[in-house]
Amino acid sequence: MKTAVLGSGSWGTALAVLLARKGHKVCLWGLPEETEALARYRENLRYLPGTKLPDTVDPTPCLDEALEGCEAVVLAVPSTGVREVSRKLRGRLDPDKLLVNAGKGLESQSGLRGSQVIADELGEEIGTSCVVLSGPNLAVELANGIPTATVVASSNPEKALAAQELFSAPNLRVYRNSDVVGVELGGALKNVLAIGAGISDGLGYGDNTKATLVTRGVVEMIRLGSVLGADPRTFTGLSGFGDLMATCASRLSRNLRLGIMLGEGKTLTESLQALGQVAEGMYTCRAAYLLSRKHDVYMPITHEVYAVLFEGKPPRQAVADLMSRDHKEEF
Repeated sequence: MKTAVLGSGSWGTALAVLLARKGHKVCLWGLPEETEALARYRENLRYLPGTKLPDTVDPTPCLDEALEGCEAVVLAVPSTGVREVSRKLRGRLDPDKLLVNAGKGLESQSGLRGSQVIADELGEEIGTSCVVLSGPNLAVELANGIPTATVVASSNPEKALAAQELFSAPNLRVYRNSDVVGVELGGALKNVLAIGAGISDGLGYGDNTKATLVTRGVVEMIRLGSVLGADPRTFTGLSGFGDLMATCASRLSRNLRLGIMLGEGKTLTESLQALGQVAEGMYTCRAAYLLSRKHDVYMPITHEVYAVLFEGKPPRQAVADLMSRDHKEEF
């Protein structure tokens, strides 16, 4: 089976490696300079050093070449690129073909989930039947064969089953879920909270602080998700609490590392330059903030992370303001 993986960053490369190890032929599409280096060194030296590409992974900058004869298309691009890449797929994608969006994030200004952006660009038939993939899946660990699990969700049961079979591997257990909204929101919103967890670490706070942030962060995810039509149970699963645990604990998480640098006193510009990669939580934070205002959803942690990122609020003051709010019942 031939699969096209669109996006040659760490996540796209890890998924291409996973599929190739299962015996699939994979075309890995990306920018010319990235795919040229992948083809030459058979390794993603910038984003996933140490993982050799199997012989059945073919890097290419040509989208038509990647799509020719493929039975499945996997989008593994940042939320900022979903619209652009989806637009490139116009007229090139059969509605019956398996389309999987493996990215995690919300479009910054519109607040749209990835599948909604796809529907905007490729039509409702493709957008509503596409599959979304999300879970505690750090690219380095997946590429290294470390056991993990993930979730695929779609309103189309047949496509969800096909995606489950496509990605299931000895080191990756794949579950199905019909709650597309919840799975996408969980994978997106946890990145905002991971920045908050990183800020806590950067300030020198401890495990009590992080446990509090993670637990109350799930409450915020459920509040917004419920208003937007998600099943609250989804946020206690792999794409919610599971992914939140991984990104708030692992130094492999770009969002956590961004937060750490902010907590240590670096500016946002300095932190992003040092990071050298996309931190999805920054863009999703703006979207989540706007959605919470639009729908009148109480999300104090998200609002404080937003204030640190975009309003220049000192991180220590943000924590102090969270701790000094009026007393209330837990539930």
